[in-house]
Amino acid sequence: MASKPGVLTDWPWTPLGSFKYVILAPWVVHSVYSFATRNGSERDNVPVLILPFLLWRAIHNQIWISISRHRTAKGSNRIVDKSIDFEQVDRESNWDDQILLNGLLFYIGNIIVPGASHLPIWRTDGVVLTALIHVGPVEFLYYWLHRALHHHYLYTRYHSHHHSSIVTEPITSVIHPFAEHMSYFLLFAIPMVTTVLTGTSSLASMFGYITYIDLMNNMGHCNFELIPKWLFSIFPPLKYMMYTPSYHSLHHTQFRTNYSLFMPFYDYVYGTMDKSTDSLYEKTLEREEESPSVVHLTHLTTPESIYHLPIGFASFASKPQKSKWYLWLMWPVTFWSMFMTCLHGRTFVVERNAFGKLKLQSWAIPRYTIQFLFQWQRESISGLIEQAIIEAETRGTKVLSLGLLNQANQKLNEHGEEINRNGEVYIQRYPQLKVKVVDGSSLVVAVVLNSIPKGTTQVLLRGSLSKVAYSIASALCQRGIQVSTFYKIEYERLKLSTGYGYDLVLSRSNAEKVWLVGDGLSEEEQQKAPKGTLFIPYSQFPPKKVRNDCLYHHTPAMVAPSSLENLNSCENWLPRRAMSASRVAGIVHALEGWNVNECGQKMFHVEQVWEACLKHGFRPLMTPN
Repeated sequence: MASKPGVLTDWPWTPLGSFKYVILAPWVVHSVYSFATRNGSERDNVPVLILPFLLWRAIHNQIWISISRHRTAKGSNRIVDKSIDFEQVDRESNWDDQILLNGLLFYIGNIIVPGASHLPIWRTDGVVLTALIHVGPVEFLYYWLHRALHHHYLYTRYHSHHHSSIVTEPITSVIHPFAEHMSYFLLFAIPMVTTVLTGTSSLASMFGYITYIDLMNNMGHCNFELIPKWLFSIFPPLKYMMYTPSYHSLHHTQFRTNYSLFMPFYDYVYGTMDKSTDSLYEKTLEREEESPSVVHLTHLTTPESIYHLPIGFASFASKPQKSKWYLWLMWPVTFWSMFMTCLHGRTFVVERNAFGKLKLQSWAIPRYTIQFLFQWQRESISGLIEQAIIEAETRGTKVLSLGLLNQANQKLNEHGEEINRNGEVYIQRYPQLKVKVVDGSSLVVAVVLNSIPKGTTQVLLRGSLSKVAYSIASALCQRGIQVSTFYKIEYERLKLSTGYGYDLVLSRSNAEKVWLVGDGLSEEEQQKAPKGTLFIPYSQFPPKKVRNDCLYHHTPAMVAPSSLENLNSCENWLPRRAMSASRVAGIVHALEGWNVNECGQKMFHVEQVWEACLKHGFRPLMTPN
């Protein structure tokens, strides 16, 4: 929001929320009906193509968003090395409003503007005329409109909303108040209306011009430099005809320079070009990929999880992971991505963070949880993990945390199998590794133990018996807290592993009010819990809520201190600024400089890792979900 919101700041359909797309429904229905009921030359192809074109614009923007976030996370050619927060994510979540606005105006213009219907696919004269008008009047008028928007009166009421984003993303380009967007549309409509009135318009000139604007807008706000230097060497005048991402990025950091739209020509003419433009461009091109201090290695979970990655949809990545019904409409893309990852794929960077002097990255292995259960996939998965560890070692990484990979192994352990002995196999294979492999089990145990309400004398443990479960049971028995289990086989395994017998019992009445639960807890078992039971998960994924009269705690996690930068997306089902225990464990491991691995059956000192977390500003996530 602008610092002093002016008239027509809000979009007219803001009160509709997620139902705002219904405003296009009457126009879509009318265009389809008209096309279906008319014959031959009476049919107008323009209205029926507007909706597909709007969808193409959304896809085009999303492609830029994903590429930009991936490249920015890698660090190569990154322009502004600052963080993005949840406030910016929220502010830019309505980037599709301008697509809806353009769609409405296209439908209306097709009806009321003479010559805007029955357009041919291509007309060379119309394409040339559109280009000439853009290079001339549009670029010139935009330059002065932009300078006017930086006047104190208009800036505080409108344009400051756009400049709230110092670190730009492709979608930042379209984040403006409603009134400002209307002024831009009137400006960009000049070539389109001119070609319509002169009878030279075509689908290519109309839709191609808007696609060009989207392309240049996205490129100019992507926060990494991608225009090669040799391009300007071959054709020097191009320097005045096309801007670069670093050129426009200076406008967002300096505010009073580089006002031009896509052609820097007018900044040179009127003396508003930033003096550091050339040096920033060359410096950014030379910037190499970042070497992280800590790597959080994870993998895709469900097929739909590709949309929840930080490089995916911001509206999903910035909120707790929830499945949306309309994702089923995207099943062809979902299925295709899953099929391709089975055949080919390599680990890729999905997020970067910074904590003091530590540089943090999250790497994703392009494999889904279900693929870990396939025997024929395990060799390739193990190879991808091994390659990631070797790459981290080569790049001087201090700590690599296994994240969800440990969770996948727990699922395999339920079937008496494993893929890499929780990472231990790699340590044995490469004994000279300097990078420390950490699965975060000790911190998970610490978080669970500190989530149990004070005064608790008995708990029920139910779920897959991993090393985390055994460690929790052992620690509770040492504290004199009775641990109950549903099944005799679990009781026998816990008794054999922990060495405690007196404080381990078989539950008879299900009277325990605190349940520690892992994978495998069924809905039927939840129904046996007494009213008011607190479910505390010790696995990466919390159980599905089936009781309204019970409390469900979040998965083991810690709230990150405000000094941890660029935390603008949530992990799985976590609240904002919360991080999974396995990820926090890797950070703390590096901060403390512990020269030990925590993988396989090895556990770190639970109390020591807990105290270290608190010392570095991490706080427990105690509030029930």
